Amino acid sequence: MQETAKKTTEKTAVKTKSKIIDKIVDEAIDRSIDKSVDKTVDKTIDKSAVKDVVKPEVTVVIPNHNGIRFLAECLRAIYGGDLIPEVIMVDNASTDGSVQWTAEHYPQVRTILFDHNTGFCKAVNAGISHSATEFVILLNNDTQTAPGFVSELLRTIKQDRRIFSVAAKMLTLSDPGKIDDAGDYYCALGWAFARGKNQPANRYTSETRIFAACAGAAIYRKKILEELGCFDETYFAYLEDIDIGYRAQIAGYYNLFAPSATVLHAGSAASGSRYNHFKTDYTSRNSIYLISKNMPLLQIIWNLPFFIIGFAVKFLFFLLKGMGPRYLKGLLSGISLSLSKTGRSRRTPFRWQNTGRYLAIQLQLYYNILRCLL
Repeated sequence: MQETAKKTTEKTAVKTKSKIIDKIVDEAIDRSIDKSVDKTVDKTIDKSAVKDVVKPEVTVVIPNHNGIRFLAECLRAIYGGDLIPEVIMVDNASTDGSVQWTAEHYPQVRTILFDHNTGFCKAVNAGISHSATEFVILLNNDTQTAPGFVSELLRTIKQDRRIFSVAAKMLTLSDPGKIDDAGDYYCALGWAFARGKNQPANRYTSETRIFAACAGAAIYRKKILEELGCFDETYFAYLEDIDIGYRAQIAGYYNLFAPSATVLHAGSAASGSRYNHFKTDYTSRNSIYLISKNMPLLQIIWNLPFFIIGFAVKFLFFLLKGMGPRYLKGLLSGISLSLSKTGRSRRTPFRWQNTGRYLAIQLQLYYNILRCLL
């Protein structure tokens, strides 16, 4: 009995320390946010009239590439919700009849067509630019939203004008009791990772700040998207959501996780399995580009020992999966991209007045190592 009580006391102490650290990190972020940003809290929406009142406020943008097997459930769920948004599907040269099927069954969906696969970033940027609403939700085609998904995302982001994005609670389609993504973190090892991956969903029930929202199911303020230059199309796919969340923090905004906005997610609908050549090529390349683009040179040098450890561990991981050489090739491609004219031109400009924000971000990068490993 004494041993059980001791263990309980130790667990309580750990949770208390974690909450204290979380509070310190949040306070550091608060101090780094530009106080000139309007903090006005929007009025609560009358849910009884939500369909009529807020319809013009939000557009759902769905990038699609040969996703016809998912579209029926995806669109059925969106139009079956308590708030019916505008919907734009951006098609990346599908050959499976996606466009024709959507036109036949959901003629109210606006469709943007590309004659080749432009990648995730260019597709969603096209949808964002064609939207005429204050808020934009990006949604993967392999998702099934809960009835209150749209209204809960909208309610959460309207709490504070400093909020750039709000991530939904993404549940695994094959096992809805487990988390697929509860917001994304980025750490000093150069790793981006999904918060709560494969953990019980009932552990993630509170709104909390995150490093960035997973663009597979998240709401954004269009005005700030445009201010930041939208998604960087150089990424093509993968880590572009970490990048824009990073840039938003540098600009003085922050990102939230909304547990009340739930969505089922199949995962890897366009690229195939979780670990494949396409994903390995782009994630390895983009992991280098992400660092070069957003960190000042001094911060890169400061974190270099962590990066070396992080990329070495990742190399061993992919080596065991038979893709070690491919991962290394991707890293070299990232270095080449970062040093190229295109890479240099897209770097986030360093401004001394943002020093406090860079320090707050660095604190997050350290703390997120613990979040990743524990």
